[in-house]
This record gives sequence, structure tokens and C-alpha cells, in this order.
Amino acid sequence: MDEHERLAERFEAHRSHLRAVAYRMLGSASEADDALQEAWLRISRSDTSGVENLGGWLTTVVGRVSLNMLRSRTSRREDPLDAHAPEPVVSRAEGAEGIDPEQEAVLADSVGLALLVVLDTLAPAERLAFVLHDMFAVPFDEIANIVERSPAAARQLASRARRRVQGSTPVPEVDLGRKREVVDAFLAASRGGDFDALLAVLDPDVVLRADRAAVSAGAAEQVRGAQAVADTFSGRARMAQPALVDGAAGALWAPGGKPRIVFDFTIRDGKIVGIDILADPELIGELDLAVVDD
Repeated sequence: MDEHERLAERFEAHRSHLRAVAYRMLGSASEADDALQEAWLRISRSDTSGVENLGGWLTTVVGRVSLNMLRSRTSRREDPLDAHAPEPVVSRAEGAEGIDPEQEAVLADSVGLALLVVLDTLAPAERLAFVLHDMFAVPFDEIANIVERSPAAARQLASRARRRVQGSTPVPEVDLGRKREVVDAFLAASRGGDFDALLAVLDPDVVLRADRAAVSAGAAEQVRGAQAVADTFSGRARMAQPALVDGAAGALWAPGGKPRIVFDFTIRDGKIVGIDILADPELIGELDLAVVDD
């Protein structure tokens, strides 16, 4: 098997996930298929020998293609007849040909028509930042490369989109409550120095990132892996308080009631896959922060 065949095989292994990304971005099953076809054309011509995380790289390629399609769609909307209506995933009849059942399940998961309608009102860059970060846990530094902005600007795009979504569709309280439980468990394990309990809530490939202000204060710019992140937090975070960060589960350190450090968690499948330490006063001032009962 040559390199091109191996790449094609790995692309197919990620197809369900990539199609779900494109569908959430575009709200159209047919356009999602078009995005995957265009993405494969780009990928097949690329040198992937230096790509460490192929799944993440494929996601960003599909995200970039979908963003271009969204921008093209937006530019055509000057014609009032070219309105776009999101397509819900419709269950197929038993035995009918079409989407693979596994792919259908991935697409339908957490994507209601109401959410697709709201997403369709967002600016393309906002939609990409929200979908990739909140639904697929893509870090903001990778999103920043796609939208050609800083990680802080990418974070604000997602924050604005999140507020629009939460203001227009019912907030999934059960999901938020579950994520708060994960954050609470992380903080309790950190304060108590319970290394095993920390590992229990961290994804094996979790990434800890710190902004420039936090790095200037002594934090490591990036730490990868559950063992290393658990070691970083074990016995610490004693003064951190659970909080809502732009409506999502997080934590903050606020001596004298003034937020100085914000911990922004990215949680997927009950595990923490990313932690961002934010200490930039200007950025913190733009966040919607609310302390919650510990």
C-alpha cells in the first residue's frame, strides 16, 4: 500500500466525524458531502508526513472548506430568491439506500432544526468558531489559523455565537449540569491533591494552554497529556471558584471579588480535553463571568 492509499484509508476512517463537522457548519447534507469531496482533493495533494494529529488536521481542513462555502453562500444572499433553509436529518426507511446508519447517527446527534436555524443566522467566522470549539473541542489557536485572527479574537467569535445560540434556543441544562459536575470534580481533586481523581476526569490527550499574561506570571505556555496536566494541578487551585464563563462551565480566581485568572474548560464525553488559563485583563473584561455555588 502506497502513501496515497494509506491517506485515503485514514480519511475514510474519519469520514463520519468529518461529515458531522461539515453538516453542523453548513446545515445541509448535500453540501456536507460537497465539502468532504473538496477537502479530500486538497488533502490528497498535501504532504502529511509532518502531521502529528491527523484527525485534528483533517477537521481543520474540512472546517476551512466549510467556512469558504459559508462565505460564498453569504455573498450570494444579495439575491432574495437565494435563501438557505437548513436541512434536518430525516430518518431513512428501513432497507433504503443512502447514508450509512452510523453516519446518520453522528449527524443527528445534538443537531436539532432549531439549532441549525440559529446557526444559520451567525456570521461565517462565528459559526465556525462555535461549531469547532463547542461541538468538537478544537482549540482556539487552531481555529485562529482558519479564520486568520488571533486566538483571543477566535475565542470572542465563539463567545458571541454562544450567547446568540443560548438566547435563541433552549439551553441544555442537563448537559451544562453534567459539565459543571466534571469541573467540580476536577477542582476538588486539584485542591485535595488526589492525582488519581484528576486523571479520572482528564482525557488522555488533554492540552493545557496559557495566554501571554499567564505565561508572564509563570505559567507554562502549553502542557500536553493527562499525567502532565494532573501533575500541574495536583494540590493547587485551592482558591479557584466554579463559574460560568460565557455560559459554559469553568472556574476563576477572584481575590477581593475581582477576576484575575479564568479557567476555561473544554469538555467532551465527560472528560476534560482542554483547559485554557486566561490572565489578560482586557480579555477577562470582555467575558461574561458568573460565580456559581461550590
